[in-house]
Amino acid sequence: MKQNERSGLLFALAGFAALSVGDIIVKSMAGMWPGPAIATFRYIVGAFGLGTILAFREGPAGFALPGLKWQALRGFGVAISAMAFFSAVQLMPLAEATAIQFTSPMITALLAAAILREPARRSTWIASVVAFIGVLIVLRPNFAVLGVVALLPVLSAFGMGVLMIGNRAVAGRASALSMQFSVAFIGMLFMGAFALAGHLSGIPMLHISVPPWSVLARAGSIAFSASFAHTMIYLATTRAGAGTIAPMTYIQLLVAGMFGWFMFGEQPDLTALAGAGIIVAAGLYLWRSGKVVAEPQGTD
Repeated sequence: MKQNERSGLLFALAGFAALSVGDIIVKSMAGMWPGPAIATFRYIVGAFGLGTILAFREGPAGFALPGLKWQALRGFGVAISAMAFFSAVQLMPLAEATAIQFTSPMITALLAAAILREPARRSTWIASVVAFIGVLIVLRPNFAVLGVVALLPVLSAFGMGVLMIGNRAVAGRASALSMQFSVAFIGMLFMGAFALAGHLSGIPMLHISVPPWSVLARAGSIAFSASFAHTMIYLATTRAGAGTIAPMTYIQLLVAGMFGWFMFGEQPDLTALAGAGIIVAAGLYLWRSGKVVAEPQGTD
């Protein structure tokens, strides 16, 4: 293995593991603050930080929004994905929510066929069917307890698929930093609106109270862990390529399972592990077939 490729895999390992750190922090705030509020505050911090760097590097030109409709779609996708996943990890085992989110490559491939008119090959349909069989297996106990709320990780995966489609549509229209800022800023606006609607809905779990400073500190720290993670993943793609590092994303599942077990006492049963294994196998099959349509990225 070439030195650059080896270092790329190590960067990817660090990046994807760091994404799970953010999920663990969200899990630690269960019952303290609603998932939509956490997501909104995380993206406020992220947008401010990225905007500051962008202003110094590119000036006013960096804040242009080429392809505004697609930019709005990107922001909507990341808002749905982040809020759904942050809420999911507060309500169900971390490893199971993470496993279900790995259906996003299959959902992205199907959305590419529906929205971008890309042909969906047989491998796409096979991987999608197999992955959703795995989802049904993983959801088995959660759906019985939580009802439709257990589908939040699926909604998160769908949001990630929408984001990836938007990313493809605006690729090359601005710098990577500008694109990161635009999705964080627009996503923040959507999240703020959704969080406010949830607060006004009267649903207790969505009520936004004034949190203690420790909750805000933890919510803000998610932005920094995510920034570190995405930097590591970007460096990994420059050394080894997106296709090479794609399987490394599954380190998130291992980290989530380990910390879910040791920190929150979430010991997965054999059925849940089997379902997660089926989802991972479907994702690897799609990757091997050459039809993964987006670079690996986490929700955080």
